[in-house]
Amino acid sequence: MGLLRKFFRQTRRPDGFLGKVMLFGMNRSHAGLADWGMQYIPRIKTDQIVDLGCGGGRNAGELLHRYPAAQLTAVDYSALSVRKAREYNQKSIEAGRCRIVLGDVSSLDLDADAFDLATAFETIYFWPGLTKCFGQVARALRPGGIFLIANECDGLDAVGKKFEKIIDGMRCYTAEEIQAELRKAGFSKVKAIHHPSRPWIAVLAKK
Repeated sequence: MGLLRKFFRQTRRPDGFLGKVMLFGMNRSHAGLADWGMQYIPRIKTDQIVDLGCGGGRNAGELLHRYPAAQLTAVDYSALSVRKAREYNQKSIEAGRCRIVLGDVSSLDLDADAFDLATAFETIYFWPGLTKCFGQVARALRPGGIFLIANECDGLDAVGKKFEKIIDGMRCYTAEEIQAELRKAGFSKVKAIHHPSRPWIAVLAKK
């Protein structure tokens, strides 16, 4: 397996030296998508946020900045990601506003009806069964809670399809597929936004 292929496969579950390099790159390269997606979160009063598949922790930090009265829980199934996200958000952790935990989205160890806002940036490509995982998110959200999904790949673009062949277990979903799975999981209001010039999609769902 070539080094470049090994590197790209770190997007699924970062580990080791290549994983550290990948997480550093994720924090930088995914910032534009994350900020674009966040602008579509409706105005809500939130005191509890959960960021799922937090990677290197940059997006969790941005959410804490945008919601200064909120506390945030970040979850990732990569031990390296958890460690790096804790380093990135150390000040917020020390201030009691942030906790970052190891966990699997298919079986979330989170209280039910605990969060006002859930986010998933560039991560559902690897979730094992969307209906089940989305159901776990719905369980953790309070009634009326919002779930934001933001992906760089819309399931149709050539670049996304290329990476599906390189990275084991990766699946790029269309906005329509995501919306259908969210409804199956019990979300009531679901809508998708497409970037005007890039294959980016943001999908919003309300419990």
